[in-house]
Amino acid sequence: MKHRIVVLGAGYAGAFAAGNLARRLSPADIEITVVNAEPDFVERMRLHQLAVGQDVPFRKLADVFAGTGVRLRLARVTGVDPGRRTVALTEGEGEDGELAYDTLLYALGSSVAHHGVPGVAEYAFDVTGRSSALRLRERLAGLGAGGTVLVVGEGLTGIETATEFAESRPDLSVALAARGELGAWLSPKARRHLRRAFDRLGVTVHEHTGIEAVEPSWAIGADGTTVPADVTVWSAGFAVHPVAGASGLEVAPTGQIVVDRTMRSVSHRDVYAAGDCAYAIGENGRPLPMSCASAGFTNMQATAAIIARLTGTEVPATGLKYYGNHISLGRRDAIFQMVDGDARSKSWYLGGRTAARLKAGVLKGAGLGIAHPTFGLPKRRRRVATAPDRTGQRTAAAQGAFGE
Repeated sequence: MKHRIVVLGAGYAGAFAAGNLARRLSPADIEITVVNAEPDFVERMRLHQLAVGQDVPFRKLADVFAGTGVRLRLARVTGVDPGRRTVALTEGEGEDGELAYDTLLYALGSSVAHHGVPGVAEYAFDVTGRSSALRLRERLAGLGAGGTVLVVGEGLTGIETATEFAESRPDLSVALAARGELGAWLSPKARRHLRRAFDRLGVTVHEHTGIEAVEPSWAIGADGTTVPADVTVWSAGFAVHPVAGASGLEVAPTGQIVVDRTMRSVSHRDVYAAGDCAYAIGENGRPLPMSCASAGFTNMQATAAIIARLTGTEVPATGLKYYGNHISLGRRDAIFQMVDGDARSKSWYLGGRTAARLKAGVLKGAGLGIAHPTFGLPKRRRRVATAPDRTGQRTAAAQGAFGE
């Protein structure tokens, strides 16, 4: 019987991983199923562009995986039973289903973290998913000249959202609320570049302003002051879905699945995690942040480990090291900040139109990689050396091949 690989989620991590597995493993030995709630691949790094009214195309996952042998199942994941090796699903008109696996790659990503702040769920918008970005797009389209937009959060998402909105909608008054200093992690030169960009675009910065509540037309700071906001966009962190924690998998306090260096769950050896839902330690000894870069690192390591263990070869160690942060500042400006091994900013940075073109190239490359998941397909893909039976038992030889 074929070895069943199930990939949960078709974001950057899941879609790339499914394509890599299909590219490198023989279809005579495996079957790959991708479970995703939406029929399209969503470029999360471009959702702030979608929200402000720009044309952002979406690729049908059915077209992406056509001819690759990867099966697509449109459903929402409601539970994982690692003991029985099954995934509980809701699909169609609320119909429940179940999907069995031999190897599971959990890549369900993250959504906005409310942090229990009153009013965020009721009144704030976010750009962590297509549906939420489209909801924000509709609200902004109905906002007339002079309307106020407050972006909460000074991380990469907050900075990119505030600058994109200000550039695309100069008729609006855009502000950003930061708990600390804007761009505090950047080098001094890059920080000055960032501030010049905010000044040029007319973005007001409220530094050292933690937002403690959100109302329909304003936000309330920790000191009781109010900040006008016809629209509040919440970008103050991410949270993972509670499915992993409820399944019995070992998770970190963040709810992320705790994995070893190969992205395999430390509690269940047939489960791997990649992307935002993986609690992985980078080469600097610190947990990888939730980011697109982490999705790339972790999906490459997870797929390499799965392939090696299935084919009875040594598991390679792929890189888990950050080289820098790339921040868009609208369509014509950006910052690329190099970092050292401890993720501290180096003095050198790249800014302006050159950095913007580089960021555009990164986005284009990611999109092309998703659109052609089996590009460079080898003429002869690797055969699975050993596989478990449906009870999960392995022979002694098989256990050796799987590193058990």
